[in-house]
Amino acid sequence: MVIIVIVLTYFALLFALSRWTGRHATNETFYRGDRRSPWYLVAFGMIGASISGVTFVSVPGMVNSIGMTYLQTCMGFLAGYVVIAFVLLPLYYRLNLTTIYSYLGQRIGRRAYKTGASFFLLSKMTGASVRFYVVCWILMSCGLGNGGNSASGHDDWMFVLVVVVMTALIWLYTRQGGIKTVVWTDTFQTACLFGALILIIYKVIGDLGMTTGEAVAAIRDSELSRVFVMDDWVSKQNFWKQFLSGVFIAIVMTGLDQDMMQKNLTCKSLRDAQKDMCTYGMAFLPANLLFLSLGVLLVFWYQHRGIVVPAAGDELLPQFVSLTSDLSPFTSIIFVLGMVAAAFSSADSALTALTTSYCVDICGRPDDERLRRRVHIGMAAVFVVFILLFRLLNSTSVIDAIYILCSYTYGPLLGLFAFGLLTRRQTNDRFVPYICVLSPLLCLAIDTLTFQLTGYRFGYELLMLNGLFTFTGLWVTGLPDS
Repeated sequence: MVIIVIVLTYFALLFALSRWTGRHATNETFYRGDRRSPWYLVAFGMIGASISGVTFVSVPGMVNSIGMTYLQTCMGFLAGYVVIAFVLLPLYYRLNLTTIYSYLGQRIGRRAYKTGASFFLLSKMTGASVRFYVVCWILMSCGLGNGGNSASGHDDWMFVLVVVVMTALIWLYTRQGGIKTVVWTDTFQTACLFGALILIIYKVIGDLGMTTGEAVAAIRDSELSRVFVMDDWVSKQNFWKQFLSGVFIAIVMTGLDQDMMQKNLTCKSLRDAQKDMCTYGMAFLPANLLFLSLGVLLVFWYQHRGIVVPAAGDELLPQFVSLTSDLSPFTSIIFVLGMVAAAFSSADSALTALTTSYCVDICGRPDDERLRRRVHIGMAAVFVVFILLFRLLNSTSVIDAIYILCSYTYGPLLGLFAFGLLTRRQTNDRFVPYICVLSPLLCLAIDTLTFQLTGYRFGYELLMLNGLFTFTGLWVTGLPDS
């Protein structure tokens, strides 16, 4: 009951922001926020939008297996955000784009344009649905049912109700103002997310009987706080693999992602958008350091209480909440608030971006307000269907496979944009869809064969290989610019 009250109260605040930002809204407001968003609000809100509910529980759990080596990837993100700010954003503003994939149509051709947009729609719908599914599952586990593995018919219906209601709430507060509303609501939600994170850290430090200074010293001296891996070239945690992967992950999953770039394109000017991107990039490293520090403190907490540390990293924070909620309901309330903030801030922008891309890129009707409203409802319905399908499959291995699929679908986008930006060569547009489908399949075959022969499994570097195959295919099928 408490969880329901939290969600409804939280939504009431979001709806108030929605009513304020959605007054006199048009399609230009929905798609581009009338190009009036303050850059500092965009930067702050993007931090929350990039931290999903899955991140909220997964990043702290990383420390038990790989320490703080994830920060190496975050360092790569910083370099990637510089590329976005000074290479991609000037291009998008110069062309006055509503969706970034229309660049592919101007530079390569119509089929490249439709292919890029289609890959975005597939990966964003799948990825956002999985993340939202996991959040709903955790909320069920925290008090709305018996959890994700229950066979109870009551729990099944409760899960459906949670998914439908939460998706409907997101649709309701984004339906009028679109991206303009999202910029403001994401700012509020990011504040709630980090407020919840800091309160949980404070709670753990208090349970350990430490001062803040003692906690910082303990984290610094712990073996779990290792950041750099320079001596093992085979390891997935090797610094250069992580750093270079972080550069390309940032470029692809932010700079070539309509969801993330749509917020940047609402800034008043290119200079504001660049300030927004650089500020966001610099804040991302300390933000993840906070999550990882929480993970180290949680390991201390388990050891201090004589409790076995969960083998699955994703269970580290939820199990702590479960163990302490009976003695301190405050912990579970704050945890649920953080999860809801993370879930809403990533899902609302995804729903808006999906609607924008479908109307502008696929239908080619950016001025049709009636179409936009219908598509927005349709995307929300498809979102619900995807989540319920994941519930029906009810398999962690399937969910993992879907995440892998999303990572494969971003490779062709990297290859398409790299070809357009780095060369003046023309390619045969009719071959582009086939090249973009074959490249991920070739990567899958190479990864499988390598694992069978050597036992080595590709990590984030597969994204770069995927983009290289796409780039090569476009080059081979093309002709030099006359």
